[in-house]
Amino acid sequence: MRIRTLLALVLLGLLASCATAPRQTRNICAVFEQRDGLFSSWQRAAEKTERKYGVPVPILMATMYVESGFQPYARPPRTKLFGFIPWTRQSTAYGYSQALNGTWDHYQSATGNWAARRANFADAIDFIGWYHSQNSQVTGIQPNDAYGLYLAYYSGPKGYMRGDWRSNAQLQKTAQRFASMAANYQQQLQGCN
Repeated sequence: MRIRTLLALVLLGLLASCATAPRQTRNICAVFEQRDGLFSSWQRAAEKTERKYGVPVPILMATMYVESGFQPYARPPRTKLFGFIPWTRQSTAYGYSQALNGTWDHYQSATGNWAARRANFADAIDFIGWYHSQNSQVTGIQPNDAYGLYLAYYSGPKGYMRGDWRSNAQLQKTAQRFASMAANYQQQLQGCN
């Protein structure tokens, strides 16, 4: 009986560790080291996505860093009714990629990946690569243009092409932070084992 209990606790611990964000998120090597284990490999999933869609690993990972901080169950905060009662959320963004419901449904339909989940790293990174690739094709943004890709990721391809982002100083600032993180990840990635 003790062995079963111990085994159950170990399995629960392993599952819980898979569902938490890495502690060190500003260093891509540390992120990969913290998450490449017995049950999954974030680095292999990111590299596979890069090969599939042509979007560099540092941009993929910077997207996840900025969007969710590598939190698998991230959601926007709830609005408050009467200033204190938790109410609806600002959007349907969810998971590592912060994909909206409609965009996620479109991804599943376009890729045939109906079992994909936004709280699953491999699925979320594949979505990010797919969405950046789609935006690149529609807008003409190069797959290695981190700043432009983030603006399109946030605004959507139509919003990007309309120039909605031009009047949004906060979004431009976030896109600059994103591009800086992608550049840091690129530099760090060269030194990873």
